[in-house]
This record gives sequence, structure tokens and C-alpha cells, in this order.
Amino acid sequence: MITHRLFLSPPHMSGKEQAYIAEAFESNYIAPLGPMVERFEESIRKFTLAPNALALSSATAALHLALRVLGVGAGDVVLTSSFTFIGSVAPILYQNAIPVFIDSDTKSWNLSPLLLEKAIQTAPKKPKALILTHLYGQCADLEAIIALCNAHGIALIEDAAESLGGVYEGRQSGTFGTFGVYSFNGNKILTTSGGGMLVSANKELIEKARFYSTQARDDAPHYEHTDFGYNYRLSNILAAIGIAQMEVLPERILARRQIFEWYREALSDIGEITFMPELPNATGNRWLTTVTFERSDPTSIRLALEKENIESRPLWKPMHLQPLFQEALRVADGTAQSLFERGLCLPSGTQMSQEEVIRVSEIVKKGCQ
Repeated sequence: MITHRLFLSPPHMSGKEQAYIAEAFESNYIAPLGPMVERFEESIRKFTLAPNALALSSATAALHLALRVLGVGAGDVVLTSSFTFIGSVAPILYQNAIPVFIDSDTKSWNLSPLLLEKAIQTAPKKPKALILTHLYGQCADLEAIIALCNAHGIALIEDAAESLGGVYEGRQSGTFGTFGVYSFNGNKILTTSGGGMLVSANKELIEKARFYSTQARDDAPHYEHTDFGYNYRLSNILAAIGIAQMEVLPERILARRQIFEWYREALSDIGEITFMPELPNATGNRWLTTVTFERSDPTSIRLALEKENIESRPLWKPMHLQPLFQEALRVADGTAQSLFERGLCLPSGTQMSQEEVIRVSEIVKKGCQ
């Protein structure tokens, strides 16, 4: 029995967070906004080469602002990945818009361009936007998806919440669409405990999102409002954590990719296991190592791991299968459902040793026998 719990994706501090937090305290910016927020935004701009960045309270808030700024409202159609977390699609409901869920392909597990084309053709009205999730740190087939969005005048919003540091044809995920969104939740490759970032090449759109993110306060010495907004900005204290985390992000990506390779080596003799694929023109951050089983029951394997105090998790249950969306429009061919039923996320924290990976793998192997 492992005495300490082996978590799926725990935070990994660099060691400099406390120093930056202390600096923030000394400045007395114990509030949203402040110098640390500006420095954090600059670090994201420098790393991703996105011209504009806006630090926010969560990636969900960032997606909400993206839709609001794009003018998505009641009755508008928004296409979206089905194989994802609900935070990716809840903002569509915030705007009283209509989600249309699109299934995955097998070569990336991300949104299928073929089904996207079908969804565009069969949607009840012209879609205004597409929220595209880069799943588990792996980029979707952006070339084909962008071509379809451009051909039909659909704004692309990249949900890169899990894929900060993932690269497609030499360019950072989140920088292809009108907007890109990153998450700094506690389990992400970079964490501020909670937070998000909205990026865009369009400064005017980012400034509009900035306006909405601070309660839509007009430029006046008093509180003047001609529109409504939200309390969505990131805390200066949390941004201080983010600055330290950004300094080690390249190391964390290398560590996640190494853990994936250790798993692949350790499980190479189990023919029924398939690892999440990576497109040939993309390099993911391997945020989580994810596998599917042809014959074995992933629930039994998950429970066997839990018995040894090891956390694992099923793959995302597709949104079009959620009770909340049982009446929602969808273009599905069963791919995401099959992945959910056969898949498992394995512990992938960047402090894992090869010995711990081997230990997890041995339990998985026993479950396959």
C-alpha cells in the first residue's frame, strides 16, 4: 500500500512563488489588478507570442467574455466540442445561445472536421462561433477546422485550457482563433490555484473584454455604467504565483512528456492498450497520460488503483450524453462515447518518478490479465 496518495495531477511549485507573493504583499496590492497581474499577462504574451492577454478569474470566465464580445446572444448557434469539460460549454448557456455538440475523430480524439462540416450544414441557422477544445493538452486538427470556419464566417474560440505549451505547426495552441483561452486551475500544468487568461491578436476585442471583466465601469471619477459587466479579473496575489509558474513551464512540459514515454514503455507489451494519439504536425504538452482498453474494464482498473491510494479518472463523459443536454443538438458518430466507456486518465504529475510510473503500470497490467 502506498502511504502517500498519488494524485492525478497535483500542483508543482517552483520555489519562487512565496517570494513573488511577498513582493505583492509589500506593495499592498491585496486586491484584483496590480503590478503582478500586468507581469503575468506579459509572461503569457512572451511565451505564446499572442499580442494581447487578459488575466481573469477562470478559463470559464474567459470563454464567457469571448462570446459576449463576439456578440453571441439569445438564440444564436454556437458549435462546440462534445468531448470536454462542462466549463467549456456552460458560457454558451450564460448567453442564452444554442449549443450544437460535435463528436471527436480517432486520429486526435479532438473535434472531427468531417462532423464539423456536417454540423455547419445542418445547423438550424448560421453558427456565430465555434468553441474548440484541445483535449488533454493535445491540439486538434487546426488546419482543417480553421479552413471551415473561414469559409463559413464562423469565429473560432480555442479552448486551450488544458494545452498551454502545446504546439501546432510551430505555433502555440490558443493563438490561431479570434480568441484563445488558458486555465490555471489547481490541476493544470501551470497553476495559480484558480485563474484563466484570454488572448487575442485583436487589441480592440481584448480591451472590450477588459471593460466587461471589471463591471463595465465607464471612464468617470464616479461609478458610471451604460452597460453591465462581471467581476472577472484575476487577483494580484494569484498572479504572483503565476509569474513563478511561467518561469518553469518549459520544464514542466518536458516532464509531462517524459512521464508519457515512461508509461508507453512500461505498458508496451499490453496490446489492448491504446494511448491518446498526437497529430504528426503537433506536439502536445501531455497534460495527462490517457489510455483506452479494448477488452479490460477501465472501472475495475481504476478501483484497483484506488485500493493502492492512486488516483485515476475516467475520460470526459461527452456533453451530448449529459442529462443537462439530453435535448441538445448534436452531430455524433459514437467516437467520444466509445472513448469515455473504454478510457482512463493515469497519474501524470510532474514530480512523479519513473518508479512510481512503473508501479502504476504494474497495477494496470494486472487489471488487463
